[in-house]
Amino acid sequence: MNAATPILQTRGLSKRFGGVAAVDGVDFNLREGELRCLIGPNGAGKSTFFRMLTGLKPSGGEILLRGRPIQGLDAHEIGLAGIAVKTQVPNVFDGLSVRANIMIAAFRDRPRREAAETVQAILDRLHLTPIADRPVGVLAHGQRQWAEMGIVLAQDADIVLLDEPTAGMTQEEVRRTAEIIRDINRDRSVIVVEHDMKFVRLIAGTVTVFHRGAILTEGPVEEILADRRVRDVYLGRKPA
Repeated sequence: MNAATPILQTRGLSKRFGGVAAVDGVDFNLREGELRCLIGPNGAGKSTFFRMLTGLKPSGGEILLRGRPIQGLDAHEIGLAGIAVKTQVPNVFDGLSVRANIMIAAFRDRPRREAAETVQAILDRLHLTPIADRPVGVLAHGQRQWAEMGIVLAQDADIVLLDEPTAGMTQEEVRRTAEIIRDINRDRSVIVVEHDMKFVRLIAGTVTVFHRGAILTEGPVEEILADRRVRDVYLGRKPA
């Protein structure tokens, strides 16, 4: 990957709900191979921004994937273009095994034998092989989340979007999820929407802070977490 080349850009991206601007003219760049965290208090606009990257129609502006406009495409078309999404609530088939769930995604654009090899490689990569044949519906919360990450990996996307991947997890599950995300980032660009600052510190190189529908600041994680304006935003004070 060429780390200097933007793989995803937004230009003047906006979304209005009635008279309220949830996202207001956001310019954003994600480089190839980058892992970016989006943070901000509730109502800051980060989740709406995330949803526009995955199919919510913007009110204005552009979303460019490798220079190609994708705003206005349906969610499945964005997926085919190279963006895979894991939502906060696992989107899995509870009655099927972990292996079968991942196979469904892998089989979409691969011959059966290649798909089976891909699934086994993902199970090994995510340390899911011991539970591969168990129904997803009986798994612990963290295991369900990891199973869905396997589904995301099977889509072979260029960019992986993760929405609060550690919500409801134990400390040990959070630690392992951080390891999984760093591993995913070895061969894919990643965007993570997250509230847990400790988790952000574990995974992020660069952080983008949303506030009142716009980008307040962005930069290296340690610099951002030490920024007084960012602390004020999270404490509900007006940034200096």
